[in-house]
Amino acid sequence: MASKRFGIISLVVVMTAAMITACSGSSGKEPESGDSKEKVTFTYFNATAGKDINTKETRIGEILEDQTGVNWKLEHLVGDSNTKIGTFIAGNDYPDAIVPDGTIDKLLDAGAFIPLNDLIDKYGPNIKRVYGPYYNLMKAEDGNIYFLPLSAVVGNYLPAPDIEQGAFWVQRRVLKEAGYPKIKTLDEYLALIRNYVKKHANEGLTGYLALTTQDRFYALTNAPMHLAGYPNDGGTIIDMKTHRATDYGDMEITKRYLKELNQLNVEGLFDKSSFVDNYDQYLAKLTSGKVLGFFDYRWQAGQALNNLQEASKKSGNDDMEYIALPIVYDQNIKDQYIDPSSFVNNRGIGITVSAKDPVRIIKFFDNLLTDENQVLSNWGIKGETYDVDKKGRFYRTEEQIKRTGQDAFRESFGFKYFEYSWPRYGSGSTLPDGNSVAPGRQPEVARMSYTKGDKELLKVYGVESFSQMFSAPDKRPWFPAWSIPITQGSTAQLFQQQRGDLQRKYFPRLVLSIPEQFDAIWNEYTTEFRKLDVKAYEEQITKEVAQKIKNSGEK
Repeated sequence: MASKRFGIISLVVVMTAAMITACSGSSGKEPESGDSKEKVTFTYFNATAGKDINTKETRIGEILEDQTGVNWKLEHLVGDSNTKIGTFIAGNDYPDAIVPDGTIDKLLDAGAFIPLNDLIDKYGPNIKRVYGPYYNLMKAEDGNIYFLPLSAVVGNYLPAPDIEQGAFWVQRRVLKEAGYPKIKTLDEYLALIRNYVKKHANEGLTGYLALTTQDRFYALTNAPMHLAGYPNDGGTIIDMKTHRATDYGDMEITKRYLKELNQLNVEGLFDKSSFVDNYDQYLAKLTSGKVLGFFDYRWQAGQALNNLQEASKKSGNDDMEYIALPIVYDQNIKDQYIDPSSFVNNRGIGITVSAKDPVRIIKFFDNLLTDENQVLSNWGIKGETYDVDKKGRFYRTEEQIKRTGQDAFRESFGFKYFEYSWPRYGSGSTLPDGNSVAPGRQPEVARMSYTKGDKELLKVYGVESFSQMFSAPDKRPWFPAWSIPITQGSTAQLFQQQRGDLQRKYFPRLVLSIPEQFDAIWNEYTTEFRKLDVKAYEEQITKEVAQKIKNSGEK
């Protein structure tokens, strides 16, 4: 079957009146179609790890079932995603809906998703309102929409007050002992760690830890891109003037980072187990309080960081908590860790060819996309998980913040299952009244969430929020380039696979080698790297970046 990879299709100049005039304050009532609300259970697979559950067992799911009659049996990934998705495809038997994450192209190529265009036209006024501005980025080459992305920004874009993405993290006690210096460069960051370990030589500390598991190897390979002053565009850096894409796998910025890790290893400051530990072991080490520094994304290290926050609140000592720093190679480099407003069009949720009742499912999706239900799935219930002041501003009390931050409560209430992985208002969205859709981006909640130690730390650095320690993001209409679809089996896709295999082979050797062997191994690696068709990959990304810029209407 011909690939159904979604491409860039020119947007119709004038949207239909229904798109433009759909009311953002929809009541959430089921569109008129003659269907009953007889209870039904659909199946849903998410290609990320999680707890399997029926949504009606959660508070949010129960409310949504009362509205629509729909319950979902959620299944999450155990093992390898490619294997699991391959099993679905081989049997041509799928759950009703799938959130396939990085395996979405396999399902598109297999014809696993049904076209949504007609269903949206008939039953999706809220879907049209939310996704209408992005239709040109959502359509496949055949003109059909096969899935709904999870990042459509609604309302005015609101940046996060705290760091949600990548950073170099360091324990607060390290900064405290050094007198809270302003740290910008990698040399300064590593010197801070070296000095602390030297003063505490008998405490069994780990200077630096890296995450390198098979599906998260980018936590190692992405660091050079950020150190050079670029945001997370995946395996490429995009020139701000020419908009050309360059893979930095064989560039000096990558060699420099690996050489720094090599030196840390020689000094006994790098955890060698970084290359064999699994994800749970990585999180456990961060939670232990023995690791002084690491690079990662907040959402990926979140479980460990949240556990440390809870522990510090109980003890009253936040020394073991981490703070995110915008580390770059040199003083003249402007950091770009904070994401600009973006639309990720190669991730989302689709209805499969095995779905028992696509109409009922699309109505459920549409019902999720009312302002009221976006408040429910993010803020919860007024008077229980949030309150509203006299000016109409949403806020949470200290007790509500504590409660909604606990994993057990997030599971039972349903936040853990409904905040993401469904048709949703993307991160940074705002409601018509100006409130943030995401509680974490509401300034009132951020301020209330800060502990005494947080406030003292912010005061020392002369900022009101942790994100103010970072540079504001430059506008990038193509962002993120990693969301550009790459056709399975294409030359560009083959390059990505070969590059990943090569780096998994050579990067551990480079970091763990004796310094005298480093350059020889690097030369061996780059020789093999340059045998790959990197040019075809870069040309495709460059072409797609230009198309995204054109479709955005920006320059």
